Amino acid sequence: MEPIIRVEHLTHTYGEGTPFCRSAVQDLSLDIYPGEILGIIGHTGSGKSTLIQHLNGLLKPTEGRILFHGRDIWEDPKKIRDVRFRVGLVFQYPEYQLFEETVSKDIAFGPKNMGLTGAELEERVHEAAGFVGLKTDLLEKSPFELSGGQKRRVAIAGVIAMMPEVLILDEPSAGLDPEGRESLLRKIRSYHKATGSTVVLVSHSMDEIAENADRIAVLADAGVVMTGTPHEVFSRGKELEAVGLSVPQVTKVAMALKERGVDVDPAVYTIGELRDELLRLKGGEGGC
Repeated sequence: MEPIIRVEHLTHTYGEGTPFCRSAVQDLSLDIYPGEILGIIGHTGSGKSTLIQHLNGLLKPTEGRILFHGRDIWEDPKKIRDVRFRVGLVFQYPEYQLFEETVSKDIAFGPKNMGLTGAELEERVHEAAGFVGLKTDLLEKSPFELSGGQKRRVAIAGVIAMMPEVLILDEPSAGLDPEGRESLLRKIRSYHKATGSTVVLVSHSMDEIAENADRIAVLADAGVVMTGTPHEVFSRGKELEAVGLSVPQVTKVAMALKERGVDVDPAVYTIGELRDELLRLKGGEGGC
């Protein structure tokens, strides 16, 4: 399968030509495939935010290329705006970027800039609001009257309303309580399933990535140090710890059991998988 986005030998240097010059990403290459949920993890300063801001042209590479459907997005700088409609980016704490009088107008801002009007624009707003679980009676309220979780959903809906082929979410559940976190992530999974869009999920939470990603890219030292399925990545727990990362809590339990001589797969990453491993040892089937 051909990637929808290909990052080729990306380097981005801040403060070039000054004493403060540093490369946030260095010779980084990564493929993102159509229809997948790609999780990107890495410690603070690993280059996650710099990388995702290149994917829709908010930053321009110092070296290297970003290919979207096989074409360099900077091939014609005049068309970079179109790339941003097709590759939507939701920043961390996006609710701070809300500014319109009503929720409806805030969600409509992006598609309106795409040239949509009338019934088509209204349909996009209602569809996007539905995807994130915003009730119709909230659409005419001021976004500043809403709860923090609702504001977050409005901001995400504003990007979804542009119907991007790739939706990039930077720490979408940051600051939410456990119930709000799971509710939002459930809506994102439903959106992905309903649209078949590619989703890039950036998170510091190993459990969040384990529960939601089809594939994971691990960033460290300004580059990609490993990629693979959650099982493949979390089977390399010691390597993750070596680059300052952890593994999901369930994986920690499995690794500890393995070290104590219990014959379990140390790379399990969900409660269900660990349960199945323990039932296998007991020779049982089903149940809890």
